[in-house]
Amino acid sequence: MPSPLRQQLAALVETVVVKIGTRALTTPSGELDGEQINSIARQLAAIADGGRRVVLVSSGAVGAGIGRLGLKSRPTDLAQLQAAAAIGQSRLMEAYNRALEPLGRCAAQVLLTGDDFNDRGRYLNIRNTLFALFDYGAIPIINENDTVRVEELARRVGDNDRLAALVTNLIRAQLLVLLSDVEGVYDGPPRDPNSKVIPLVERIDCGTLGLVQGSANDGQLALSVGGMASKIEAARLATTAGENVVIANGRRPDVLIELLAGEEHGTLFLAEGTSLASRKRWIGLTAHPKGRLILDPGACTALETKGRSLLAVGVVGVEGEFESGDLVALIDGAGREIARGLSNYDTAELRKIAGQGSERFAELLGRCTYKEVVHRNNLTLVRRAT
Repeated sequence: MPSPLRQQLAALVETVVVKIGTRALTTPSGELDGEQINSIARQLAAIADGGRRVVLVSSGAVGAGIGRLGLKSRPTDLAQLQAAAAIGQSRLMEAYNRALEPLGRCAAQVLLTGDDFNDRGRYLNIRNTLFALFDYGAIPIINENDTVRVEELARRVGDNDRLAALVTNLIRAQLLVLLSDVEGVYDGPPRDPNSKVIPLVERIDCGTLGLVQGSANDGQLALSVGGMASKIEAARLATTAGENVVIANGRRPDVLIELLAGEEHGTLFLAEGTSLASRKRWIGLTAHPKGRLILDPGACTALETKGRSLLAVGVVGVEGEFESGDLVALIDGAGREIARGLSNYDTAELRKIAGQGSERFAELLGRCTYKEVVHRNNLTLVRRAT
């Protein structure tokens, strides 16, 4: 049954990011499910034919590799895991291409790493490439590059739920759809017949996180990495940026088409506030901070409720090693991150001026380049003021 709210939101969607998990894409034995691939491809093509831009973030590479190799479980050795991903990724893309080509579309493989999002230049290049692919009529199919060297693991995106949220923020998609093997977020254990799907979450808070329940594998191989907790975190990243998110069952026939028609499937997470500008998204919700500044209560209030810049007088602690222009996390006295921003001063300089007024900068540093430690134009709140 269509929902008036969902119909209203769906009518505003020009770009949609879809993420599908391993369990919604493979058979119980771990092989790629050809019928499911065809179904997803047909729906993606229909969305594109309707004039919308669509991106698919697809899991399943490791699972496809495991199935191709005939393994009985997910490898724990890093080299073997990366080998399974390399074998599976080619099979995954081949399957999508076979399904899309008869529909007049082609799949475009895009493999990303954490560094691609941390580096501003690479970040913008990804965005430009994706929009060029839209112009060519291709369907971008994104995955994290699992076959990279060991050192890259320290800079991994995390999982494909988070990757989908980062891509949503990158291209400012109005809707993120996370397809799983369950109907949505339940008010109890999903396998409990008394549990019901929560149709709407207006705000993600501690109560929302308390609803996340684990579910059994039902005999399936342990192929996936995420889970409902990672989907909730992905929803938080996207809704904080001002976009809407739906968690739904990827096995439901025509689920994507029906969601974009306003059907009330799964759980809808409403955007929190207005849509953030692209640069603000990169600062607050994408790049990884290189240091932390601990703030006093007055500075937290100035940032959160008054929209002001961060001054040195409100900084009570400096952690990490960073240079001028690097991204830093702004932390309250309880250790909670409230914002992120680009620092005008490096670690050594900040340790000298922390707690001081700008009139002392020339005395302490030999100059006063900036009055602000982080200017409000280079700052993004990541915790909503209460």
